[in-house]
Amino acid sequence: MVTDEHIAESLRTSNEEYRELEESHHRLDAELQQLLKHHVLTPQEEILKKHIQKEKLGKKDRMAAFVREHRASLEQTASPR
Repeated sequence: MVTDEHIAESLRTSNEEYRELEESHHRLDAELQQLLKHHVLTPQEEILKKHIQKEKLGKKDRMAAFVREHRASLEQTASPR
């Protein structure tokens, strides 16, 4: 059985949109980690934190959709007709 990680690796090499989503997700994660190093966040930083978290989640959801779609196409190709 093909794991989600195998599918993600395949998508990294074959799908530019997936690769861009993943890179953007990583950049947002680094930005969020940098922000969270502050002991106390200002109200503006709290808003920025929430915005980054929502954007990260949206990208993660889209990447998961790519994996589901790819898995479905693999299963459809593999099933006997």
